[in-house]
Amino acid sequence: MAKKPSRTRKLNLYSNLSHTRRTKKDLKSRKKAQYLASLPKHPVERFFYRLNPKRQWKYWTSKEGGIMALKVVGISILAFVILIGALFIFFRKDLDAIRPGELSKRIQTTATTYYDRNGTVLWIDTGEENYKLVVDDSGLSKYLKQATVAIEDKNFYSEGGISITGTLRAAINNVTGGSTQGGSTLTQQLVKQVFFADQAQQRGLAGIPRKVKEIILSIEVERMYNKNQILDLYLNESPYGGRRNGAESAAQTYFGKPAKDLTIAEAALLAAIPQDPSYFNPYNVSGHDALIQRQHSVLDNMVEQKYITKAQAETAKKYPILDHITPEADQYANIRAPHFVQMVRSELIKELGSATVGKGGLKVKTTLDIRIQTKLESAMNDEFNSYIPAWAGFTNGAATVEDTKTGQIVALLGSRDFRYPGYGQDNAATAYLQPGSSVKPLVYSELFQKKPNGMTNYGSGSKLNDSNINGIYGAPLFNADRKFLGPITIRSALATSRNIPAVEAMYISGVKPTLDVIHKLGATSYCTQGDEVNVGLAAAIGGCGLRQIDLVNAYASLARQGAYKPQSTILEVKNSSKEVLKKWTDTAPVQVVDPQSAYIVANILNDDNARAPLDGYHALGMDIPGVKTATKTGTSDKGGSAKDIWMASYSPALTMAVWFGNSDASILKNGTSSLGGAIIAKVMGYAHKEVYAPQGLWKTGDWYTMPKGIQLIGNDVYPAWWNKTQGQSTTKMTFDKVSKKKATALTPDGAKIELDVSKMVDPITKKDVYIAPDGYDASKDDDVHKASDVMPSVTLSWTNGTGKNSNTYEVTVTVSDGTFPVNGAQVLIGGTVVKTLTSSGTTSFSYTALKTDAAKPLTATVIDTAYYTATGTGPDILAGN
Repeated sequence: MAKKPSRTRKLNLYSNLSHTRRTKKDLKSRKKAQYLASLPKHPVERFFYRLNPKRQWKYWTSKEGGIMALKVVGISILAFVILIGALFIFFRKDLDAIRPGELSKRIQTTATTYYDRNGTVLWIDTGEENYKLVVDDSGLSKYLKQATVAIEDKNFYSEGGISITGTLRAAINNVTGGSTQGGSTLTQQLVKQVFFADQAQQRGLAGIPRKVKEIILSIEVERMYNKNQILDLYLNESPYGGRRNGAESAAQTYFGKPAKDLTIAEAALLAAIPQDPSYFNPYNVSGHDALIQRQHSVLDNMVEQKYITKAQAETAKKYPILDHITPEADQYANIRAPHFVQMVRSELIKELGSATVGKGGLKVKTTLDIRIQTKLESAMNDEFNSYIPAWAGFTNGAATVEDTKTGQIVALLGSRDFRYPGYGQDNAATAYLQPGSSVKPLVYSELFQKKPNGMTNYGSGSKLNDSNINGIYGAPLFNADRKFLGPITIRSALATSRNIPAVEAMYISGVKPTLDVIHKLGATSYCTQGDEVNVGLAAAIGGCGLRQIDLVNAYASLARQGAYKPQSTILEVKNSSKEVLKKWTDTAPVQVVDPQSAYIVANILNDDNARAPLDGYHALGMDIPGVKTATKTGTSDKGGSAKDIWMASYSPALTMAVWFGNSDASILKNGTSSLGGAIIAKVMGYAHKEVYAPQGLWKTGDWYTMPKGIQLIGNDVYPAWWNKTQGQSTTKMTFDKVSKKKATALTPDGAKIELDVSKMVDPITKKDVYIAPDGYDASKDDDVHKASDVMPSVTLSWTNGTGKNSNTYEVTVTVSDGTFPVNGAQVLIGGTVVKTLTSSGTTSFSYTALKTDAAKPLTATVIDTAYYTATGTGPDILAGN
């Protein structure tokens, strides 16, 4: 039997172990002491000594360094696990809402309702019957699932919910300010759509907390749900253009079929949309090329990932899928003011985001007044039911009406009819169209502004020289009548729409300063597209494109006496929780041109006498019974023929513009700018009298009060800074009364008249210009009287009676025309007129001589219409009783 170890042996064993530990500890301490003794004494030198790469390498490759490395890694892993665990616990409560039961409650059919300003429903935006419908796995086409995975996340079935490399790449790029990058898996996208739609635009450091939440929740979602469930949730939640969230809604809307029946081509098109649902919306014509290109990329990826064959992909690519998209008008069967509502919707997407608008449930109160809108639509229908469109050669029209005081659009029609085939859904009110002469009032508003010292100031009676200015224009420039009228008042030039004075007005003010004013007044789109930014003086006569809504707001600024206000279409937006997301508030006006300048423009555009030579008196749309307005027409030109017809009109209450033309920009057969008058008259008359008057927003006779400082001289108005003698002097000049031009050596004395004329320097040519009164032309010479002219003539004879009648003379006068017809003749005896004649020919008359007539000469003088004269002499009278 073995003998048990004694207590002494046990103590010896413990003693040996303790001794060994002490020995090792002492050895370690001696080594450390020796190492410290070898280090430099100065702390800084010691720090850099330790950083020596060789010493660092020796330490970390030693047993001691390896043990230290393991400790650091272990502590880091433990801290990371604790952090991740804490974050999971913190965000775990957010996962309740993504459970299928909760998700189906949240993802329901929604609707956004648009109202006019008085609460009338314009449109309930629900898409089709099933706007947003949650379907289970069997309700989704396998091709749609494959296409989505192929283009969005090819590693979806093998990854764990996040892509480490993709997330790091996107995070680094976004934080450093680079272009926004993805990197999200389908699971991350689903989490972002459900939880973080309102935070999706946060980038840089602000977006890091959201990204962390996405990653954590994505990992947890992958743990809770299988891949098919996640993919189904994604397809039921994703945006597919417009308000069509969810594949079922998209399939019903675009193809009129359930999502389970989608073909390869259809599935690939839908899978292409979620990356940029606004741009890739199949109803967004400008994005069609990009949409098809992305659809082809989807098909190529499906081939690459063995979902379909190359032959299937090629067949799908050849299928004209956009031709089979259900027309958008079908989605708007009950919509009112469709162009306006769609414009409002686009504005909401820009301001609130496509996710917010796409989810629906909004109540949008717009600025539109359905009463004025209905009248506008009726007037447009009347126009296209008349003979005028066929006669003039236009097929489309658009009009916008704005409340002058607030800048709110109260009616808008983007085409002749939203459902008209081909181009009915195009909104010409927001298209870039050349405004022609309708831009001229904006040009003159800048000319009337106070000029720097040394420059001439202008008023409505100031004159510009309507003459050849091809040299400064850089190309042949004509007025519509192909005539030059010489010095012409600005009132007449603007009212009769002369091109050359308008170009001179811009030349005087400067192209850039004038365009700056036009933009600040509200026509922000004018001369901003492509090469139009360099258009130069052609901008004075409508040589650039702009949007009708912008032209209307610029006119409204003139109607506000030169003060700009931003145009608006929305009064209030509330979400389904009745939270106010957007609300219109009035803004302080910004004075762009002086009220005096704006008043002069309005005074000219309201002058029926001034525009009569062009449009006639009381022209339709320009002279609205009971409603005082300022109105200007315009016609754009294409190859010498009219292309666009415009009329714009404003009052202190309302501003309106109407356009007629062709959607393909073809020329008109008979273009005359007054064709917009019927619509202007009907709508402006109705809106003022039937809508605004009952509300106390306007009353008959409302017009502008003359601003303080305005100078009234005759019928013309001038700003306070205008000086009659500024840049002018007075001299005398002799004119011909017949031609009303300067007299020459051939001008008869009787045709001459001396007048006071104003002398000024032409701001364009820098030459002296003489401005004469009463229609006289100081720039041209008498061209009526010529050296070859034949003078008129007159001959006289007489016979006297016998006996009792011996004192009675029978006088015969023969008057002959020369080059010009005789205007009158007088027969004189001794200087006394005894007979007056009014025309040429032979005339006889009886004359009873008096004693005082004895030996007096018989004479006759004649004058023709050119003031040529002639004298005839007959035998003296013999005697009298």
